[in-house]
Amino acid sequence: MQFLEDSHGCCGWSGEMAERIRAFDWSRTELGPLDTWSKSLGSSVQLMLASPLPMVMLWGRPGYMIYNDAYSEFAGGRHPYLLGAPVELGWPEVAEFNRHVVDTCLAGGTLSYRNKELVLLRNGIPEDVWMDLYYSPVADDEGKPGGVMAMVVETTELVISERLRQTAEDAYRADNERVRLALNAGALLGSFVWDVKNNVLSGDERFARTFSYPPGQSLENLPQEVAEARIHPDDHVLVQEQVQQSMQTGAPFNAEYRVMRPDSSYLWVLASGGCEFNEQGEPLRFPGVLIDINERKTAEESLLKFTRNLEQRVADEVEARLVAEEQLRQSQKLESIGGLTGGVAHDFNNLLQVIAGNLHLLARHEPDNANVQRRVGASIAAVERGAKLSSQLLAFARRQPLSPAICTPQQIFDSLGELLQRALGETVLVHMTAPAEPWRVFVDRNQLENAILNLAINARDAMKGDGTIDLSADNISLDREFCAGRGIVAGDYVRVCVADTGGGMPSQVLAQAFEPFFTTKPEGQGTGLGLSMVFGFVKQSGGHIEISSAVGQGTRVELYFPRSLRSMDEETTTPDVQPRGGHERVLVVEDNEAVRASSVELLREEGYQVLTAANADVAMQMLLDGVEVDLIFTDVVMPGLIKSTDLAAWAKVQNPPVAVLFTSGHTRDIISRNHQLSPDTHLLSKPYDPQALTRMVRTVLKG
Repeated sequence: MQFLEDSHGCCGWSGEMAERIRAFDWSRTELGPLDTWSKSLGSSVQLMLASPLPMVMLWGRPGYMIYNDAYSEFAGGRHPYLLGAPVELGWPEVAEFNRHVVDTCLAGGTLSYRNKELVLLRNGIPEDVWMDLYYSPVADDEGKPGGVMAMVVETTELVISERLRQTAEDAYRADNERVRLALNAGALLGSFVWDVKNNVLSGDERFARTFSYPPGQSLENLPQEVAEARIHPDDHVLVQEQVQQSMQTGAPFNAEYRVMRPDSSYLWVLASGGCEFNEQGEPLRFPGVLIDINERKTAEESLLKFTRNLEQRVADEVEARLVAEEQLRQSQKLESIGGLTGGVAHDFNNLLQVIAGNLHLLARHEPDNANVQRRVGASIAAVERGAKLSSQLLAFARRQPLSPAICTPQQIFDSLGELLQRALGETVLVHMTAPAEPWRVFVDRNQLENAILNLAINARDAMKGDGTIDLSADNISLDREFCAGRGIVAGDYVRVCVADTGGGMPSQVLAQAFEPFFTTKPEGQGTGLGLSMVFGFVKQSGGHIEISSAVGQGTRVELYFPRSLRSMDEETTTPDVQPRGGHERVLVVEDNEAVRASSVELLREEGYQVLTAANADVAMQMLLDGVEVDLIFTDVVMPGLIKSTDLAAWAKVQNPPVAVLFTSGHTRDIISRNHQLSPDTHLLSKPYDPQALTRMVRTVLKG
């Protein structure tokens, strides 16, 4: 250790990263133990650790990463796992860029970039990052390039700030254009300048006419008391407060007030301007313009005549606030339950996949054993019931991947008519109504049909199999008052309603209706997940659900979906992919050993060449080492530094690209946005059967 201290001065290293570098087992890398490092490497590390700027050393051909405290902050969630890792493995999404850097600098070259834009996964999600990057070679003890010293200065905030500045300039130019248009349209009533230092008011002829200054009055020195006398008495205080605020804070001056005309009527104006300051920060000038807003204010006053009195409005607002607070509490309660539910469903699906995979393999290995086939069939049916239960849990938790498309309520009703009648029985009448020109919505059609069917079956049970169900849809515009506390914004919506003539629900039952596993049905006749699933689907689709009921008056459930202005998708037919096996090479990446084993055996029986990796870290190392595959079949949620999205990002930039098929019991929105998959993302949900696996693999490989 004396050699280390004398040669490198590492005892003088300070900071968190210095401690981490000392504690790291460098014998696992080509650099060897710390006390064997070359003098040039030790000196370079000491220089880097002392720098306040983010710096990282990439040593050797693999580019082993050694970095300082400032760089650890830049690395985000990837710190401290980057320490000692090859740079291509540490940042796989920019592996090609970093390989070019290492190759160039080890050949003696230098590189620099200004505001270089890269997409990094510092905390598990893609983010656009801009940086100033400087790369230069670092010589070893023999004077040859042994590594790369990189200085990383993130300029993301500067770039975004510059864009905001440009946006502000564009807005300023737009404001000037609006003023010009106002001048041309005659809406401008004049301009004024108040010399604050000398307390002198000046204006143009239109300003003087607006405030009824006498003809011949000098426009360079307008008596302020004349203008003040023309302002409505009720508006004096407001105008003065706005002026004082602008002079004290520099905020824009915008005041709406009334000015008396010569005929004693009042004209509504908007005074817009701002205070200008000298170098000492003292108010200097106060320029502004007057704009005619009389028509708008007259229309507003006419509208106010039809509103209720102030006491009633206050009472309504208080009541609405109480309702919104209660809805917020209920939403937070359901959100908390949903988070727990989604995690349980994920583990449950993994267990079901192990059971299902082995059952299918057992059935294949014993094709002539009737007793085995019968028992396997019964077990698989139970697995499917468990999978349906898990799917309902994920629907409530709003964790199910959706496949939305443009449709109208009438299309949904047309496809559901026959199915509803079969499911409800002949003693239940179903009345369907929809507007002549229905608005379009962007939803998952299958999930919406399931939701309506679920509500209809609940209605049938509430009516004890005899009564009338009204299934209707209408176009509706929701205002802010209705949307307050409901998690939606005001605008156009399509409302789908299911109403029954059953016995209704008491208030205490109604308050728990959306909670999972809550049911009033006898044991064994309901899981209590029907309404929970509908609630989760509607919320996940950006909508809202309302339920109203009273004992003896039936129940009414209303689903609100935002109106979509997209055009109707053209009907396309997707050719069926024959679920035949193939000879391609598949890399199975799965951290659950039992799930991995069953998947591997299923694929090998179909003729595929199968490689395995227990996590994405191992898989990425295999791929970087030159292992060639045709398809990466990977679980979504796995422990480790490398994520499944990193594998997909690497596969996408290869030439040719490598196909990727995800599988999961619960994606946690890692590969989706708001649980909606992009068209080029393929997901096979757990649990799956051999046919589904084979069909999906062939589809992705042919795609």
